[in-house]
Amino acid sequence: MKLIAAIDKNWGIGKNNRLLVSIPEDMQLFRQETAGKAVIMGRKTFESLKDRSPLYGRENFVLTRNSSFDAKGAKVCSSVAEVLEAVSGFADEDIYVIGGGQVYEQFLPYCSEAHITKIDYAYDADTFIPNLDISDEWKITAESEEKTYFDIVYEFVRYERVVVENINVL
Repeated sequence: MKLIAAIDKNWGIGKNNRLLVSIPEDMQLFRQETAGKAVIMGRKTFESLKDRSPLYGRENFVLTRNSSFDAKGAKVCSSVAEVLEAVSGFADEDIYVIGGGQVYEQFLPYCSEAHITKIDYAYDADTFIPNLDISDEWKITAESEEKTYFDIVYEFVRYERVVVENINVL
């Protein structure tokens, strides 16, 4: 399972159920990475999509505690376990967690890779994801060169979960 997100300097991802900023190349990468794959999101993220419609060309899974929530064209699940069961027919590399903050946090233990667009600015965010840079469980395995979109400076960074072996020391 993979995680994909755009984050600011403080690992903020949004404010008032909206992205902090829209960068065309980041949106293109998102579409490219997730096309034909399964995407897992929370209810608020689903509601923030254009026309509250599922993302085209992907299998959409929405996690919500609201049992009466109707997400036309998406599979609604009420627990992490139910989502994991629903996506069990997909290969791990074909499952992407796409937000929001609580969903990223809940599914991070199941992710082996993270595609992060790092934006070199601290926005006034109200939603965050765990900082992978301070975790011993994650390492950077690829970085793009620094890019700009008007006055926004950003880079694409891939993280992979580090497998830690238990070593017995006598």
